[in-house]
Amino acid sequence: MLVDRRGEVTHAMVGDARSIEMPDWGRLRAGRGRLRGLRCLHTHQGDDPLDRDDETDLALLRLDAMVVLGTRSDGLPGLAHVAALLPSGGDNGIEHLRPLPPSELDLDFRDWIRAREEELARQDRTRTVGDGGERAILVSVTSGRRDPHAEAHVSELAELARSAGVEVVDVVTQHRPQPDPRYLLGPGRLQDLLVRAFQKDVDLVIFDQNLSTLQARNLGERLELRVIDRTQLILDIFAQRASTRDGKLQVELAQLRYRLPRLAQRADLTLSRLAGGIGGRGPGETKLEVDRRRVRERIARLERELERLRSQRDSRRKRRSRRELPVLSIVGYTNAGKSTLISELTQTSVHSAPQMFATLDPTSRRLRFPDEREVIVTDTVGFIRDLPRDLVAAFLATLEELRDADLLLHVVDAASPEPERRIEAVRAVLDEVGAGGAPELLVFNQVDRLPRGVGEAIAARHGGVAISALTGQGLAELVRRAEAMLRESERNHREPVGLLAASGGGVSA
Repeated sequence: MLVDRRGEVTHAMVGDARSIEMPDWGRLRAGRGRLRGLRCLHTHQGDDPLDRDDETDLALLRLDAMVVLGTRSDGLPGLAHVAALLPSGGDNGIEHLRPLPPSELDLDFRDWIRAREEELARQDRTRTVGDGGERAILVSVTSGRRDPHAEAHVSELAELARSAGVEVVDVVTQHRPQPDPRYLLGPGRLQDLLVRAFQKDVDLVIFDQNLSTLQARNLGERLELRVIDRTQLILDIFAQRASTRDGKLQVELAQLRYRLPRLAQRADLTLSRLAGGIGGRGPGETKLEVDRRRVRERIARLERELERLRSQRDSRRKRRSRRELPVLSIVGYTNAGKSTLISELTQTSVHSAPQMFATLDPTSRRLRFPDEREVIVTDTVGFIRDLPRDLVAAFLATLEELRDADLLLHVVDAASPEPERRIEAVRAVLDEVGAGGAPELLVFNQVDRLPRGVGEAIAARHGGVAISALTGQGLAELVRRAEAMLRESERNHREPVGLLAASGGGVSA
């Protein structure tokens, strides 16, 4: 039975030795900093304590307490096992009182619960004053063979979350032989996640793995929180960063393509027939069908608009081609220092920030050298492992410019924990957009963050050049190598190209 704080029974349920069916809570939710206001009392055969299902229901429903009464063979009650959620800390986030016969329980329940909710309220006030953004728990579930890079992937997810303005308060990881088709997580780890979400008072849960429609819906219902995956997080960051019309259109297109197959997640009471009652009956369209149709229409409009902008970019590329201006495209993993590098090379101001995807919109700078020859240097959006396909497709018109590059300056963060994997991730995207065959110079940036000589050794092993765009270290060598590769390209194609001089006196057009 469920009992409120006045001691009145609000619900009575009948089950068997395996389970009890809890009532449908509907839209009822426990408020922030508050518990449900109900405690659950039920029986176990013998004197068994709370099982995993009891603890899960306690955390999931945010009950005041879960009370399990043992039953003796003569039908009389055995021990009473009482458990409640802890505002923070504790063994698995649940406090278990010492089992006692029901007649020996000496507890002022109202005062006991009031003290717990006051602690929850204090935590909430502290959070409201001290924190400005949303709070999240990160979740990573791996399966099959253990991934030696799993820890690095979680660190990258945390960096993505911080770039989106989210405060990461906890991390939950699990390795399973196979992912759970309903929740991705196993039942034990899901219960742990429920308790942590309650204790940390989070706003959302972010999964490193992409969630299926079913998994996202089930997790949202069980956790009573917003649940997103890595793809949604990246799309949100892109939406925050896009500033030009091109960028905003491309991000919106990617978001709509991602959401279209997931609209069925909202198949609840809000998807009833639009026109009902007298004069409004008939087949009509469900709200789901209307939403899908509107999304498809918007996608078609965006594709037409982006095709028009694509034609304009093609015209600009043809004008550059007629002037025989060589193009150096700076590519690389996100937050590798590409924008800082183009600022140093061109002696101009290009927006840069120590966060992922700080630059979304392509930047081009024209350089003029002492011999009056010019070269175009372009900065592109940063790449990342498993870049969402919808995002690649939406930005394809922008990334197509990489195909015409005379040289790719592939910037790598030499201080990153796995530079080789990041190089391969960038090359995979280049292959996907048809730019994998362009000449490439690996530029290992941020060597100033490494011990002396380490960055140079990494660059030498890969045939690249070691630099620090922040301090200017190695830029002269970069210019020399780029010039040599452009000369080689000139000889191979038997057409004149501009030479990148070693002087630092480039000026923006």
